[in-house]
Amino acid sequence: MELQQVWIILIAVLWVGYFVLEGFDFGVGILLPVIGKNEAERRTMLTTLGPVWDGNEVWLLVAGGATFAAFPEWYATLFSGFYLPLLLILVGLILRGVAFEYRSKRSSSVWRKRWDIAIVVGSFLPALLWGVAFANIVRGVPMKAGAFGNSLYDGGFFNLLNPYALVGGLTTLTLFMTHGAVFLALKTDGEIRVRANRVAGQVGL
Repeated sequence: MELQQVWIILIAVLWVGYFVLEGFDFGVGILLPVIGKNEAERRTMLTTLGPVWDGNEVWLLVAGGATFAAFPEWYATLFSGFYLPLLLILVGLILRGVAFEYRSKRSSSVWRKRWDIAIVVGSFLPALLWGVAFANIVRGVPMKAGAFGNSLYDGGFFNLLNPYALVGGLTTLTLFMTHGAVFLALKTDGEIRVRANRVAGQVGL
């Protein structure tokens, strides 16, 4: 096996690890207002993520670093061509992380409601856009030769929003929501578990 193949397998494992472990984080965040009917329930849902959500994002950092180290041209083409979707994902991740940290800083219900919205949006954007990005990679995107013999993405943001990519985004979105609901059903009890099991069955279809 050549070194290039080893790196491809390693990067694939890192991305799979990221989506498996961070996927339920996104799902719980998106389902926060759906399953959590009051402040106590929403607090319980977020508590299930407390020990793991920050660590799960390390997989993304390592996957990006490994891609840059092993395939710099691929990395450059990906990040220049998918600049706006990746920027929106980054904004979502930042918004979500800040919301987790600041939500409990004040006891005001209005304050917490605003940060809950930030958690939902910050979870929804990456869950959808990761699927759009990877579906475009699988489908293929228009490329052109650059000035230095490298490859450049030859299209705009709306070229990435084709039907195939949108189905890919919907797939990751519903997959992460299902994963989040199953995670909640395993980690909680009472009404939260009942609702989580119901949502997992409905969204999982």
